[in-house]
Amino acid sequence: MPRTVRDVVFVDGVRTPFGKAGPKGIYHETRADDLVVKAIRELLRRNPGLDPKKIDEVAIAATTQIGDQGLTIGRTAGILAGLPTSVPGYSIDRMCAGALTAVTTVAGSVAFGAYDVAIAGGVEHMGRHPMGEGVDPNPRFVSEKLVDESALFMGMTAENLHDRYPQITKQRADEYAVRSQEKAAKAYANGKIQADLVPVSVRRTNEEAGETGWGLVTADEPMRPGTTLENLANLKTPFRVHGRVTAGNAAGLNDGATASVIASEDFARENGLPVKMRLVSYSFAGVEPEVMGYGPIPATEKALAQAGLSISDIGLFEINEAFAVQVLAFLEHYGIADDDERVNQYGGAIAFGHPLASSGVRLMTQLARQFEEQPHVRYGLTTMCVGFGMGATVIWENPHFENAGGSK
Repeated sequence: MPRTVRDVVFVDGVRTPFGKAGPKGIYHETRADDLVVKAIRELLRRNPGLDPKKIDEVAIAATTQIGDQGLTIGRTAGILAGLPTSVPGYSIDRMCAGALTAVTTVAGSVAFGAYDVAIAGGVEHMGRHPMGEGVDPNPRFVSEKLVDESALFMGMTAENLHDRYPQITKQRADEYAVRSQEKAAKAYANGKIQADLVPVSVRRTNEEAGETGWGLVTADEPMRPGTTLENLANLKTPFRVHGRVTAGNAAGLNDGATASVIASEDFARENGLPVKMRLVSYSFAGVEPEVMGYGPIPATEKALAQAGLSISDIGLFEINEAFAVQVLAFLEHYGIADDDERVNQYGGAIAFGHPLASSGVRLMTQLARQFEEQPHVRYGLTTMCVGFGMGATVIWENPHFENAGGSK
């Protein structure tokens, strides 16, 4: 029997505030799965028209799938969040693009008709589970020269990307990082971020006094408002002597979780759910692992071709800032200015943080807010580089689009 592809929409997305990884971070005493549970429960609270019994799937990504991020976290987090036991779930791993892949995977099932509505998101607790914990890369990768050894270290791949684009200097990367911090601070000041944050109660401890009580986390911990070029100029370059990548022009090590509701447009409208974005196309691409940050370029080329669009049709960009050079390489390739106002209007991961597998949905929630505010924009995209040489891009259409000014 022939199948008809259905329109897929982004109904809603939320996230926890992002924290700094490590003993001094806000989530040091908080489990990873509990962060996901908070996000799922908030989605249900915000969307009373969504009957939990109708949820067809829970797809949750994690890069390091052990400990409190293991045990098929999509299933366990769904049960812990109070979903009916009839709602299945699974875990997924595409490193930094985990949550993005969770969204596109369930979206394919919605389009095909296997699902009507699903929850998709991601979590990373890098304080409990550093990237690469417990992995055992096959020695053939290096011994047979399948990859250069630098491919196994994300910071070194960023230095390699600087080599490929020598015109992207450390100063340009630092200037970009300063703008990211400034835009994030402005977005907070204007209340653009808080609406999609889930407050999280956390235990507070210190080495001397032990447990010191409980607190409520309501804002991203990694942000450094007031960052200046002078602050960044003398930071160490840990991945290469006299290198260009520093802690100031890259995302840090972070903890956090995200979750979203993905549905068919018919289901959303029949159940009184919001339609914040409409899925147009998505694509993944592989590149040399040594220059992992190049990945968004071919992924975007594929997604644009699938949609019959060109880069000039894109009115808003949400690009994950794993490293400033990765964003700048993308912009350089497409002839877009470093400070183009369409790019990361609220700031990015350099300011907010990048808890690996969770970040894709953060990009989507920010793009959805921008669509709502800018009905003259028709298309936007979310894109990110992915560890071991990949890129991921999703193109979205603005359901609020009004072609009053003829803009894209």
